[in-house]
Amino acid sequence: MSDDKPSPTASGIAGLDDILRGGFPPNRVYLIQGDPGSGKTTMGLQFLLEGVRAGETSLYISLSESRDEVLSVARSHGWTLDGVHLFEMQVGQDELSDASENTLFEPSEVELREVMQRLLGEIERVKATRVVFDSLSELRLLAQHPLRYRRQILLLKQFFTGRKSTVLFLDDRTAPEEDRQLQSIVHGVLLLEVSAAEYGSERRRMRVVKMRGLAPRGGYHEFSIRTGGLQVFPRLVAAEHAPSAEPPTTLPSGVRELDQLLGGGVDRGTATLIMGPAGSGKSSLALKYAVSAARRGEHVRLFAFDERIQTLLQRARGLGIDLDAALEDGRLAISQVDPAEMGPGEFVANVSRSVFELETRVVIIDSLNGYLNAMPEERALALQLHELLAVLNQNGVTTFMVMAQHGLLGAGMQSPIDISYLADTVVMLRYFEAEGSVRKAISVVKKRSGSHEETIREYRMGAPDGISVGMPLSGFRGVLTGVPSYVGGSEKLMATELPEPRLDGAG
Repeated sequence: MSDDKPSPTASGIAGLDDILRGGFPPNRVYLIQGDPGSGKTTMGLQFLLEGVRAGETSLYISLSESRDEVLSVARSHGWTLDGVHLFEMQVGQDELSDASENTLFEPSEVELREVMQRLLGEIERVKATRVVFDSLSELRLLAQHPLRYRRQILLLKQFFTGRKSTVLFLDDRTAPEEDRQLQSIVHGVLLLEVSAAEYGSERRRMRVVKMRGLAPRGGYHEFSIRTGGLQVFPRLVAAEHAPSAEPPTTLPSGVRELDQLLGGGVDRGTATLIMGPAGSGKSSLALKYAVSAARRGEHVRLFAFDERIQTLLQRARGLGIDLDAALEDGRLAISQVDPAEMGPGEFVANVSRSVFELETRVVIIDSLNGYLNAMPEERALALQLHELLAVLNQNGVTTFMVMAQHGLLGAGMQSPIDISYLADTVVMLRYFEAEGSVRKAISVVKKRSGSHEETIREYRMGAPDGISVGMPLSGFRGVLTGVPSYVGGSEKLMATELPEPRLDGAG
């Protein structure tokens, strides 16, 4: 038996079509609700331009903006509205006299019936398959009474029935109370929201409130307005991604002692959390794994929240970690993330794109503190990280997450959020004092996928190898607290080379 289900009507916005499982069910009426500035007009224009590209007839009906204003919006995105029929409801000069109120139409002067006749006449003349009606708030003001307004919406819906038109009603939600009746009339409802962050750019999100005959991806989805239109970032759902069939292998670091500490290395398809105080070498450890993977021909993507790319490269050169060669051959890519300008949904979309489109095998997030600043809601952060890590693990991607703890020594060190339960492996770095100098220690406190050493080893950053790991610190107790007690010999400490004193008096 053949499937007579019609193909969905693409919106022209890839992320939105993903949420809608391909697009809007065709030949239906939909309501796009959102506060002023949330992106309704831009979405409507993208919807119509997609129709023009598909060879369909598109009609834009403007009740709230002039023709020049609509064209100005299109020009700001680099679009031309060639092929889009633009119908503007014009008001005569006599209707804008001093006696009239500040509304587009004064019901006492312009009858609602005459306006509807003009609208229906234009729709019938153009015979458009895609229609955007902007906006219903003007029709609501013109109708004055809720019952009369509902009748006009029903009239428009019945008019489009059988004409094979997919229609978007835009509504700016300026009514004193949300119009639930309007949502019950249409086939589907999209809600666009915009909110001002405490610092940084506005954050926008959308939700499919209703879609008859379709099971869209639920929940809120971030989107942004850029030059070129709306960019929608669908919420990541781990259950929609099948697990990888690749056999389990190990990702070595290139440092023998470190691999011994980790029981042979980090297992592929797992998430490793590297945590410790500021300056303890967390990023350097992650970079060592990045260079090791790039040398084997794997693609690595580093997302830098806290450090500028130039500063990161300069620091790596000073430590003897050769990032430049990996960058030149394209095996390593570094993306600068500004948490004040990029929301967590867009960040997750960028990570997913690098994995599925660029075949990235190692992902480094440096650091989770910057990610936390992008999403202050800690519970939502943990849930979103859970979905992201599940998808990466299922696709055989090895993830390294860096987290800076507050404080430097002792029991005062705290993590901004506890996500250690999400990681398969947890590597902890600590400062400790011995022989009159500040030293660093490394230990593995958790590894789900296999055995590991339970020892604490000394850890050092510097040329020529970038990092080095010493023997187990068996002569000390309390190293992880940063205030160790001497209980044995210190012959297993790594040698400290002091600089030669200068005789010219320079500091």
